[in-house]
Amino acid sequence: MNPIQHTQDDGSRAVASRRRFLSLTAAGALAGVATAGHGRAQSTRTIELGGKIAGWQGHAPDSIADEENPTLALEAGVDYRITWTNLDGMGHNIALVDENDAVLERTEVMSEQGATQTIEFTAREEMAEYICEPHRSSMRGSVRFGSGASATTDAATTEQAIPTGPTIGLERLVGGFQVPTDMALLPGDDQRVVVDLYGVAQLNEGDQLRDEPFLDLRDRLAEITGERGFLGLAPHPDYEENRRFYVRYSAPPADDAPDEFSHTEILSEFEANEDGTSARPDSERVLLEVDEPRKVHNGGAVAFGPDGYLYTSYGDGGGPRDTGPGHASDWYDRNRGGNGQDVTENLRGSILRIDVDNQDGEKPYAIPDDNPLVGKDGLDEHFAWGFRNPWRMSFNDGELYVADVGQNRYEEIDRVVKGGNYGWNVREGTHCYGTESLSDMPKNCPSRTPPDVRGGEPLHDPVIEYPHARNGETIGISVIGGYLYDGSIDALDGKYVFGDYSKEGDPRGSLFAATPTDDGLWDLERLQVAGAEGGAVEGYLIAIARDADGELFALTSAGELGGAVNRITATEATGTVTTPDGTNATANATGSATSALGTDTADTDATDTDANATAGVRSAAGNGTASGSGGTNGSDGTNGSGNASGTETSGDGAGFGVLAALAGIGGLAARRLRH
Repeated sequence: MNPIQHTQDDGSRAVASRRRFLSLTAAGALAGVATAGHGRAQSTRTIELGGKIAGWQGHAPDSIADEENPTLALEAGVDYRITWTNLDGMGHNIALVDENDAVLERTEVMSEQGATQTIEFTAREEMAEYICEPHRSSMRGSVRFGSGASATTDAATTEQAIPTGPTIGLERLVGGFQVPTDMALLPGDDQRVVVDLYGVAQLNEGDQLRDEPFLDLRDRLAEITGERGFLGLAPHPDYEENRRFYVRYSAPPADDAPDEFSHTEILSEFEANEDGTSARPDSERVLLEVDEPRKVHNGGAVAFGPDGYLYTSYGDGGGPRDTGPGHASDWYDRNRGGNGQDVTENLRGSILRIDVDNQDGEKPYAIPDDNPLVGKDGLDEHFAWGFRNPWRMSFNDGELYVADVGQNRYEEIDRVVKGGNYGWNVREGTHCYGTESLSDMPKNCPSRTPPDVRGGEPLHDPVIEYPHARNGETIGISVIGGYLYDGSIDALDGKYVFGDYSKEGDPRGSLFAATPTDDGLWDLERLQVAGAEGGAVEGYLIAIARDADGELFALTSAGELGGAVNRITATEATGTVTTPDGTNATANATGSATSALGTDTADTDATDTDANATAGVRSAAGNGTASGSGGTNGSDGTNGSGNASGTETSGDGAGFGVLAALAGIGGLAARRLRH
C-alpha cells in the first residue's frame, strides 16, 4: 500500500518487506554487483560491511565487527575494496564523500536482500565520510587518515529514536483474512464490514464472520500485483434508509485508457439488500474512473465527511519521484514531473470531494459549490492536493487527517484543509525534495507557489513527521493513518494514534501516539504492545479502524497475528477498557476460521461514458456496471502464481508497498521470501 516502494531500482527485489515476495536464489544473491574503479593488485585491503536503513554494520576487519557506522581508518595512496551486503532489501548504495558532501566515488542503488556490492578505490585524504545516498541521515560513517590500518567506531548514542509511550494490548476480534485493507462500521448492532485486498468484503457481527460475502468483487479486479486490489469501503450516512455504500477498487484498464497504463481505479456505489447482510452485485453504479499509469500509488481511501460529501484519495500515479509516463508537468521547474502539484491535467496526487446524492449534467455525481477550484482553473473534483500516496484518512471532530507515504526519507501525517497544498514533489514532509539526484537534495525550496499559480498558495507542513531511521534505529518505512483517540484508554485520550507498516521489512509493524500542539510538529511516542518482542505489532500493520465508541482496531497481515482485526486494549498501566455494555473487553483467542474469500462471483458488462479522456478520468452517467473480468486469484480464491515479479517499482521510492509486498502471500505466516 504502501500501504505500499521506498528507494529501489527498477529491477526485482528480494525481501520479506512491503515490496514483493520471491525466494532468494543463488543468482539473486549475486545480483547487483557493481565495481567502481579498475582491478587492483592482491595488496588491496578489504573492508566488509552490512547495510540497512538503521545504519552500516561493521563485519571485517575484526576491529569494526558488530560496530554501528564504524569509522574507517584509511591510509592515503593505498588501494581498498569495500564489499557490503544488503541486509534489509531496501534501496541502498555506498558513496565516499568529501567534507562538503560532494561525491568522490559511488555505486548504483541496489535493492536485493542478500546481494553484495563492491567498490574499489585508492584512498585520498579528501575522503571524509562514507554514506548511503538514499538514507544518508542514518547510514553515515566517518573516514580517518593516520598510521595503521585499524578501524574504530564513533561512540554510539543511547538516545532513543522515538520515546517509549504507554503499553497497550492487542486482542483478536476476528481473523481469517489475507490482507485486510479497511473496516467500515455499519449502523446497527455491532456490525462491521471488513475489506480484503483480494476482492471480498465480509460482514463481521460480534466476533464472527458471516459465511456468505457481503460483497465479492473478484471478477471485477485487475490482477493482484503492485498495490492493486479492493482498497476501501464507506457506507452512506443514511445507510439505514437507503442501503447505499461506496467502494474503491482496481479494475483492468478501461478500453480507452492509454496502452501503456496499468489499470483503472474505480469509485462505485452499491446497494445492500433489505436486511443489510449482503450487497446486490447488479446494483453497481460507477461514479468515477481514473486511469493509472503504474501499479502503485493508488491511494484508495473513501470516507464521508461531516458535510455529507464523499471524500476519496488518489496517489501521484507511481513512477520514480512523481515522474514518467502519466505524469504532468507543473510550476516547479527545478523538479521533473508533478501530478501532486498539477490540478488541471488529472486527479492524481489529490483528495477529491463529490456529492453522491445529486447529479451534475452527465456526471453521476455533483460538485459541491464550495469546492476550491469551482470557477477556477482546475478540475472541480479536487479538494486538496500535493500528495504522494495518501493511504488512509479519517475525520476527527470535523477535521480531516491524511497519512501520506514518503519517498525515501520521511513519513508524514497532514491535517487537511479545503484547497490545501501539501507539497509533494517540491517537498517531502517539511524538507526540500529534488528529482534529479538523490545525493543533491536542495537546501532551499519554495514555501508557496508563485503568484500566478492559484494566487501563491502556501505549501502546508505536516503535523506529524518522522524519518525512516534516527540514531542508528529504524523507525518505519510506510505510515498508516489513524484517529484522534476518544475511547476508554486514559493514557491515549486526545492523542492521534497511528502506525507504520513495518520497522525493517519484516512482519513487525509499529503503533504510535502523537500529542497535538497548537503550533509545529506534534510530539511523538512509540506504543508498546504487551507481550510482543520489542513492543512491536507482530504482523504487518495494514490499516487502523474505529468503532462507534471510539475504540481502535489494528488490521494486520502475516506474522504472528496473521490476517486479522485486532482490538487495541488497555493494560494495567493504561486503565481498563470496557465494552458498551460495561463488561471488560475480551479477545476471541482463535478468531474465525471462516475464509475471507467467498465462492460466488458476479459477471458484469462494462459500461462507461468518456467524460474527460485527456485527463484519464471518466464518470459514468446513470446506472452501470464495472469493467469486466481481468486477472483474478483463481477459483479457490488463492493467488494463482504466488509470483509478484510484476510488482511495479519506482526508481528510488516506494508507494505504500504493503500491498505490493503481500500480493503474493495474502495473510499467510511470514516467510523470508522475496513495492
